[in-house]
Order: sequence, then C-alpha cells, then structure tokens
Amino acid sequence: MKKQTENKSIKKIPLERWTIDNSRDLYGIKNWSAGYFDISDDGEVVINSSGKSRNRFSVSLMSIISGIKDRGMNMPVLLRFRDILQSQITLLHESFKAAIKECGYKGEYKGVYPIKVNQQEQVVEEITRFGARYHHGLEAGSKAELIAAISLLKDREACLICNGYKDEEFVDLALYALKMGFKCFFVIEMPSELQLILERSEALQIKPLIGVRIKVSTRAGGHWTESGGDRSIFGLNMTQLLDVVDQLKEKDMLDTLQLLHYHLGSQIPNIRDIRFAVTEACRVYEGLVLEGAKMGYLDLGGGLAVDYDGSHTNFTSSRNYSLEEYCTDIIEVIMSTLDEKEIAHPVIVTESGRATVAYYSVLLFNVLDVSRFETFPYPEKLPEDTHETIVNLLDVLKSINVKNIQECYNDAIYYRDEIRQLFKHGNVSLRDRAISENIFWHIIKTIAENVKKLKFIPSELDGIDTSLADIYYCNFSVFQSLPDSWAIGQLFPILPVHRLNEIPDRNAVLADITCDCDGKIDKFIDQHNVSDTLSVHDLKPDEEYYLGIFLVGAYQETLGDLHNLLGDTNIVSVKITENGEYEFIREIEGDSVQDILSYVEYDVKALVTQFREMAEESIRKGYITPKDRQNIMKAYKKGLRGYTYFER
Repeated sequence: MKKQTENKSIKKIPLERWTIDNSRDLYGIKNWSAGYFDISDDGEVVINSSGKSRNRFSVSLMSIISGIKDRGMNMPVLLRFRDILQSQITLLHESFKAAIKECGYKGEYKGVYPIKVNQQEQVVEEITRFGARYHHGLEAGSKAELIAAISLLKDREACLICNGYKDEEFVDLALYALKMGFKCFFVIEMPSELQLILERSEALQIKPLIGVRIKVSTRAGGHWTESGGDRSIFGLNMTQLLDVVDQLKEKDMLDTLQLLHYHLGSQIPNIRDIRFAVTEACRVYEGLVLEGAKMGYLDLGGGLAVDYDGSHTNFTSSRNYSLEEYCTDIIEVIMSTLDEKEIAHPVIVTESGRATVAYYSVLLFNVLDVSRFETFPYPEKLPEDTHETIVNLLDVLKSINVKNIQECYNDAIYYRDEIRQLFKHGNVSLRDRAISENIFWHIIKTIAENVKKLKFIPSELDGIDTSLADIYYCNFSVFQSLPDSWAIGQLFPILPVHRLNEIPDRNAVLADITCDCDGKIDKFIDQHNVSDTLSVHDLKPDEEYYLGIFLVGAYQETLGDLHNLLGDTNIVSVKITENGEYEFIREIEGDSVQDILSYVEYDVKALVTQFREMAEESIRKGYITPKDRQNIMKAYKKGLRGYTYFER
C-alpha cells in the first residue's frame, strides 16, 4: 500500500525556472495519459487524437472550453473524445493480433464490451460502430442491457454474452436473438438457471449456446478482490459445474456447452494474478473438453487495469504490466496448458470495459471560490490577566527550532485542547479563544516550515502541510460525477488544464458544491505516493480557473446519485479533425432543476401552481404588489429551467 504524504516536489524549483516539463513531472501526465493528453508550450492541456501513434493531431482543452462557452453552455461539462474510444478498441485488438501471430496461436481474439461499465446510448453505439471491423461484441447483465444490445449490435460475428440473473423474458429474448443469427451465449451463473434455459429452448424450438461461469480459487488484489475466490457471489463450483455437464449429457445437449467464463475483478493490478487465473481456467476448460463438451470459447472476463496514477506498479490504482505483456501472457499460458493434451486453441474473449472507455471522458469544471489558510498578527506580549495556559502556548511559539519541533507540536496540541475546555466552562473569553487559536496556527505553520529541514520526519508530523492547505470550492458534485472517489477511494488524475507554464504554488483540497462534508477530494495521485493535496495556482481576479478530472469514462456516469438534487452535467462529444481542429459531434444538455425534481416524484406543474397561489396570497396580505408577483414568478420558472449547477 502506498504511503500517504504531501507532494513537496515544487518547493525545490524557483519561480523563474518553472517550465511545462516541471508541470509534466508534477502531475505525471506522461505516465498515466497513454499519450492521449499532454501539455502545450502555452501551458495548456491538449488532447491527442491517437495516443502514442505518430499520426495524431492535438487540440487544446482551453480551446474546447472557449467553444463550449461561446455556444452558451456552462460548467461542469463532461467531454467525450470519440477518437480515443476508437483508438482504444483498435489498440486492444491489434495487440492481441500481434501476440497471436508472434506466439503461433491457432485461435482468434474477440473483444466484448460490458454495458454496465457505461450504459449511455452514445457510448455503446459508438463501441459497436468502431468495433465492427474487429467483431467487437457486447456483454449484457440484465434484461434492459440485453434489449439495448440486440438493438445496437449489428455484427452477427460478434459475441453477445448474457450474464447475470435471467428470467423467462430475458431467456426468450436471447433465444430469439440466436434465431436471428446472433452469436448469443447464455452464461450460467447459478445452477438453477440451466433448467429454465432448457425449458424455454424446447418451448421455442431454438437450440441454445451455453456457457458456464466458474469460481476460480485465484483472488486478485485491489478494490474488487471479492469477484474471485471460492466465496465469490457468482459462478459455479466444480461440483455444480459437473452437474451441469451431466444434465446436458442426459438431454443429449452437451454440444451446446461451448464457452467457459470467469471474472477475477474489474481492476487487476498484478499480472501474476492474471496468469494464475488463466492457468486455472485452462485446466477446467481442458476437463470440459475431456468430458465431451464441444467448447471453443474461453471468456476471461474483465480485469485489464487502467494505470490511473502512472506508477506502473501493483498499487490499486495502477498496473505492473503493459497491454502487450497482458496479451502475450494470456496466450502463452493457454498454449502451454492446452497443448499438453493437444486441445484446439479456443477463441479468446475478454470483457475489458474499463480499459476501453476510461480514457474516453474528461470532467471539466471551474473553481468558484477559495478558502485560504491565513494567520493574523499575534501580540508579542499578552495582557497580565491572560490565562496561564494561553501564555504557555505563546511561549511554545517563541521557542520553536529544528531540534524541538516534535516537543513543541505535542505541547501545542495539549495547550490548545486545554484552552478549548476552559472556554466550554466559561473560564476564558471569546477573544482569548480567538487569540489562542491564532497562536496555535502560527505554531503549526512554523513547525511545517521547519519539518522541511529534517532528514527524518516523525510520523506525527508527516503531512502536516495538509492542515494548512487551501480549500478550492469547485463547480461539480463528487456524488454525481465521481462516485468511486467518494465510495471506495478510487484515485483519478486531476490537474489544472491551463496556466501550466506558471508555478502552481498553492496546495489545496477540492470541495464540491454539495453541502456534505464527504463532498471533497483530498487524496491525489502521485507517482511514488498518495498525495494529500493538489498543487494549484492562485486564483486571478475576473479570470476563470479550470480543472480537469481525467480517465472517468468507466462506471462514473451511471453510478452517480442525485445528492442535493445535482443532476447530470452537460455532455459534449468531440471529434478531432485531420487539420488539428475539432468538431462538436453531439451535445447533451445536463439536467435542469425541473428534470431533477421530476426524478424524485415532484409534480412540477403542481409546484408552479402552489407557488403562484402563495404569491397571490402575499399580494392579499400586502407583502408584494402584482408587479412583484410577475417578476417573482418569472424568476421561479427561470430557476426551474436552469442548470442544477452554479451558473455565472
């Protein structure tokens, strides 16, 4: 696990020597961006159309922001880059293709996108369109996802994987998809599902394609470790698997069993866990072939990680392998295992949703205000009637040096707590309390300055700068747009999208506009550590300051909630043209206030009627005039039509 500490790298670089390369290093953009994002000579973040490919074009995010403003849209905005999505699909398939050729693998690869990773229609539609040349399929884990999939998936060579709980309607729809020519697999997650599939198959006279999901004993590290192992929620154990085989034999339908599936987790940081799981699955696959099952497909599930922090390690928010290594290792393991029994190489299927769409989306927002850490002048000499504890606190401040900062820190905490107790019991005044707190923060600031001179930092003082950090109030909702940051501590790359040729000399935590103490981000990526603050620039009067949160394309959009009734943001899809310009391909307006109110069962028309009646009553009681009522009703209706986020 990474150590949490304050990022102090900018302290060593003088203002006049700050360059964009310093910003690249500070924010690690070269490490986590996969070549899709960089910093221009003007100090602005740019989007590169094709990652590390030579045939790419760059567009400044500030130029896109300018276009958004000119079109009358407000922050926050979720940007989607279709070029990145196409590039990621291409990269995945071409990497497997290269590994297959290099290793002499006799099978092929077919990717599948799990709709649950980002169910938005535009996302799924573009994946099916861009993926058609590779027969890139879809995975549906619910009836609604299946209905979307069979409408959008036009390629009958692509795999349609049906996971999750399946009722009769679900099974019938999937069987009809099979009859229409789709390569649609029922993946049995629970033993009871087989009977329903066989009954509906017989009733509709449609022969099913069956897969089985197994519980592999391998457990991967990271947030989603419970996806694997003997006690994982979904999948069959070995006894249940053989029972499925026996039932199919009894029905003379063992030829319908053609796919083996497992899922180790959503973000697997360690390649060793991937190899172990593939090896185990291959042995099960081998056993099914020897039992007489037709087989032909090996679905390794998801797990291809995204290197969110750019550290290239087995940390939760990273991965210690490249895409090329991932593909090669999988193929080598399958070949070395199945070749022992001369079993034909299966079609390899992976459900790499996170790696497909994470880079695709960027959340942009503006900073509304800042609460700076400030200390005020303190009296060199206190009045004679000042309580002794406050006098002691001032003595601590005057005595601080490099050698005694741990002792001074302990004394300051003790005296501060004593003064607070005295205040609660009425033994010190409000002004005395204010003086003591100002002295205390002078002590903390002085200790923080001295800590930098130490070779070894005591654990209690590690990260003390965090207590002095600014709070930047930002125009977004963590709960709506970044739920994994709040719920499971997922780290995402965050940085200013402009002014990166200037030194970011402030340390800040980010607060959203919800009135909730959890509505904040106070953990940030760092190549070697988890930083408690983000390096930012001081705000300039009358100039917006923009930040971007990157790699948010997976899971964040549909997991968000309506905390404080803050809804979906504006969405803009961008295509980068060959001349280095950009086009707005699609714009989706974010939720209005009346949209959000209707989601939580308010009757908007009834609200307007009730408010109008209240306004009319206010006229009768003499609070307002009829003209006032007209203006008030206009403001109320305008508010209903307005964006749920802060509007300038």
